[in-house]
Amino acid sequence: MFIKRIGIDLGTTYTLVYLPKRGVVINEPSVVAVSVDDRKILAVGNEAKDMVGRTPDTIMALKPLKDGVIADYKTTEAMIRYFINKTLGGMRIFRPEVMVAVPAGISSTERRAVIEATLAAGAKAAYIIKEPVAAAIGADIPISSATGHMIVDIGGGTAEMAVISLGGVVASTSVRVGGNKFDGAILEYVKKKHNLVIGERTAEEIKIKVGSALFLPDEEKLSMEINGRDTVSGLPRTLVITSDDVTEAIQGELEEILNATKKILQQTPPELVADIIDRGIVISGGSALLRHIDQLFSRAIGVSAYIADDPLLCVAKGTGIALDNLDSYKRSILAAK
Repeated sequence: MFIKRIGIDLGTTYTLVYLPKRGVVINEPSVVAVSVDDRKILAVGNEAKDMVGRTPDTIMALKPLKDGVIADYKTTEAMIRYFINKTLGGMRIFRPEVMVAVPAGISSTERRAVIEATLAAGAKAAYIIKEPVAAAIGADIPISSATGHMIVDIGGGTAEMAVISLGGVVASTSVRVGGNKFDGAILEYVKKKHNLVIGERTAEEIKIKVGSALFLPDEEKLSMEINGRDTVSGLPRTLVITSDDVTEAIQGELEEILNATKKILQQTPPELVADIIDRGIVISGGSALLRHIDQLFSRAIGVSAYIADDPLLCVAKGTGIALDNLDSYKRSILAAK
């Protein structure tokens, strides 16, 4: 078969590329390094992320997606082209069919921008699928059954929550809160409480190494040393930060995600709510790796919650599976061109 099919989880923080029968072949940061003078693309992905916060005045390290949608069209197109070429090789006879996962709450204009950028990047056909649907497929949820299933996909730029039944979305919403907002909240918290200025990469490292969604008094606290600049003296300083600090820092962001989840449950027909109580809420996305986030959902909503297998890969896997079984999942796909 000569037609190549690619599934892309075009995330605010990371872009993942899925090839049917091979799995996830690329998992790189959604960052592009651009020359200031002529807007020439200098690096994409891992190489570009290494430049964040370290570039001279002549180079910009850009994140072309903001809150799950395209903020810089040309740079996004270049990034998609780079990932397609890296996956299939630059020299090829046949152009691939590409399915891209997008936030459930994006507008038709934003959706059209994704399709056009994908086609301009070299795709023969571009399909769009809602992120929560892709996440549910990737998490092995039988979305075509007459049973209600709830998925909460928390990525870098957005948190998507949806109730799915009979292959369609019964109720869904999207809040522009995710891992990036967690990082920003940690950065601000350290600055206000400890008078220490840190960078985005340090904030992300804190979240990954010692972050927790819950205060658990009986559990041993995780801690790590961080380096930054003292806001008073302007000199370098080292500080020890704990998991409780992170929990306190991101409370507002977690509350927003929980409130959106409750709102969706309030809009869901009672029969489907009963199914969700029986089966629980599935949490996916990179931010599902935040410690104790499943316990937080269970306590706040009163329904058992569990983390999907390989939560970071669910959306990418779902796009690949849906693309490989287009007829089966055509009701779940938003648009194609």
